Amino acid sequence: MDMSQYISRLARAIKPYVPGEQPRTERLIKLNTNENPYPPSPGVRRALQNYPYESLRLYPDPESRDLRQALARRHGVDPERIFVSNGSDELLALAFLAFFDPDREFRFPDITYSFYPVYADLFRMRAARVPLRGDFTLAAEGFYDSPGGVIFPNPNAPTGIAADLETVASICRHNAGAVIVDEAYAEFGGESAVGLLERFPHLLVVKTFSKSHALAGLRVGYALGSGEMIQALNRIKNSFNSYPLDRLAQLAAVASIEDEDYCRAMIRRVVATRERIIPELAALGFHCPVSAANFVFAGHERIPGERLADLLRERGVLVRYWKAPRIENYLRITVGTDAEMDALTGALALITG
Repeated sequence: MDMSQYISRLARAIKPYVPGEQPRTERLIKLNTNENPYPPSPGVRRALQNYPYESLRLYPDPESRDLRQALARRHGVDPERIFVSNGSDELLALAFLAFFDPDREFRFPDITYSFYPVYADLFRMRAARVPLRGDFTLAAEGFYDSPGGVIFPNPNAPTGIAADLETVASICRHNAGAVIVDEAYAEFGGESAVGLLERFPHLLVVKTFSKSHALAGLRVGYALGSGEMIQALNRIKNSFNSYPLDRLAQLAAVASIEDEDYCRAMIRRVVATRERIIPELAALGFHCPVSAANFVFAGHERIPGERLADLLRERGVLVRYWKAPRIENYLRITVGTDAEMDALTGALALITG
């Protein structure tokens, strides 16, 4: 039977986002999905162990009030200026619907988080890709006076390069529509734009607990913006899913916020390993742009990226590779533990030697 008659033209035509491989064996070293190599805060463990499981028969708080209040204290803003969601990917989808109109072209970088073009296609929106400079840095002028708003990660993905706050402020000054800054990796070395919110009411800053708080498995994302921006997100959210964040995720996120010292120490460990590994990769013939994220973007002087990714996998190491213009000879390598990174460089030494 031909089932195409039951499937929409959109579902047949869309090219979905492809997540990093999730291996079913523990024998592989997983450096392909930018997960934190260290466990969540001990406070998270205690909170989950002590949770009264019978409460799971009840819906969660649809407004995530305890979590929003904890985030408000953390960032020094009013809780009404915070929106929480089931991971930052869902938040970005809601933001596309809340701030970008199908008949007004918006902009994002040509080398960027690959969910952006997927959402643009899914929601039938017009998007223009603004080329990064030759060194992969953000060219602010390309984002000026966008008809329908802009979105970009800072630090960028997959390059790891961060734009400074003046660049972000300049883009905000030269746009009347929404400016969405995706700060999934900012805690590892970028400058957060949260301090710009008072100056620019059309700015939305998106963050996640997946990386800096090691809670990728619980899917917690949030955004900070003006009251009007948050209200717009809530209107979309409540037309889609009134209960996006479950009880355990809310509880664990609050516990993680309250253990800020642990999270900062964990971030420092990741950053220290990142700074150690970059010169080691350079010694093996790799070029790595300055990274402000929990990963490095590495291209070899002789060996194509796809070949490197295949050879690493044969040696039990997973990294991320895209067969895409301008970056097809680069690998994105998550910063793992020191032992995992030593295994990576050991494998690369054999491959490149």
